[in-house]
Amino acid sequence: MFGMGFTEILIIAVIAILFLGPDKLPSTMVEIAKFFRNTKNTIGSMKESLEEEMNVKDIKDEALAYKQELLNAGNQLKSATDIREMSAKLTSLEDENDFVDDGFYDEPKEEKKPEEVTLKKKKKSEEDNIETKENKIEEDKQDV
Repeated sequence: MFGMGFTEILIIAVIAILFLGPDKLPSTMVEIAKFFRNTKNTIGSMKESLEEEMNVKDIKDEALAYKQELLNAGNQLKSATDIREMSAKLTSLEDENDFVDDGFYDEPKEEKKPEEVTLKKKKKSEEDNIETKENKIEEDKQDV
């Protein structure tokens, strides 16, 4: 305890008995134990508080990074949809070769409608009827 050996603790105990006497020694030992316990609890709470502050700092840094990303994305979106800036680029006469037509403002193309396909049943012609009857007759002859 605190880097002290058995002999140092024994010397402190003897001195405490001589100065305090046997009547006050137990209550003094309890008070000393309470003091060390409170000191230990205070140090532990300070340690937890520091760790929490460090964690809060990390979370705050991360939140600020996300905020910066959102601001950058918002600025990019704003510049991409800024009509005044686009019109200034389109109407500038300095460099005509800078403008690239990506087809965004073209009229929409009409979609071709698929042709409708209908299936109709064929009426059996008389020839088909005659052929099927002949096939049945031949099958009956073979069965007999």
